[in-house]
Amino acid sequence: MKHVSILIPHDSVMASIVDPRIIFTGVNDFLASMGKPPAFKVQLVGLTKEVQLHNGTFTVHADVLISDVKKTDLILVPAIGGELKTVIKKNEAFLPWIVDQYHNGAEVASLCIGAFLLASTGLLNGKECSSHWLTANEFREMFPEVTLVDGRIVTEQQGLYSSGGASSYWNLLLHLVEKHAGREMAIMAAKVYALEIDRKTQSPFIMFNGQKKHEDEPIKQAQEFIEKNVTERISVEELAVKYAIGKRHFIRRFKKATNNTPIEYIQRVKIEAAKKQLENSRKNVNEVMYDVGYSDIKAFRTVFKKITGLSPMEYRNKYNGEAVEV
Repeated sequence: MKHVSILIPHDSVMASIVDPRIIFTGVNDFLASMGKPPAFKVQLVGLTKEVQLHNGTFTVHADVLISDVKKTDLILVPAIGGELKTVIKKNEAFLPWIVDQYHNGAEVASLCIGAFLLASTGLLNGKECSSHWLTANEFREMFPEVTLVDGRIVTEQQGLYSSGGASSYWNLLLHLVEKHAGREMAIMAAKVYALEIDRKTQSPFIMFNGQKKHEDEPIKQAQEFIEKNVTERISVEELAVKYAIGKRHFIRRFKKATNNTPIEYIQRVKIEAAKKQLENSRKNVNEVMYDVGYSDIKAFRTVFKKITGLSPMEYRNKYNGEAVEV
């Protein structure tokens, strides 16, 4: 039986505490109905016996304190909210305990923005990590030694797990159920809780917002020029000349400042504009393509699918309730 420790951080998102408890205890119930022993011992673990969340609206009662847990098999780090550096400071007593448990054989999984707490332990340095796309720029700024993977739902490396944004943590929970209780139990949980099993990407949900928290003023001006001229065909050469920077040096500076090459940035800005039109207008795919500066339908579809994981038509049908056949 696996010992599962679900942390109760200060300023955490309550659903990301409750949901792991529901799925792991639910699997135990499935097994009991089949006359089998439980797979998990589930405990809520806190720094104090009671933790108030959501401005005191809810109080979560810890089963045990971290000092009571000498050894565990799996640690769940819930999502957190608020000013992230402040929240990490409030919860810093968890960090050495997580590190000690990991080195003693425990696996550690962060849910959504819980990745900020996991990354604060240093265990993710030199490794990949998933988190919510909304805080991607802040994550990269705070943890430059961690490689944030934008689109991936679940990332697993050396006993460290992380999930994409918001409800995508259910896919990480299903993954952990499958690993520790078997595929049959994971499928059962997916059916009972109406979850899509084996979902791999959060790319369709990502809203691109270019990283501008840097001090390279010419690069920031180039970003703004790209964003204001989404209908134009812009080349890297033109941008380098416009801002009086050698092309190779311009590319290096742009990548360092924004975490995207200039070509990637241009593509992402155009595709974000196309997504908004596909969501909110009755234009067909060709019309949208021309509006964002593409003339080659094959190239447009290729870039669109690379960034969103869906074809333009699939995206339109998914998000535009008034979409009509064209």
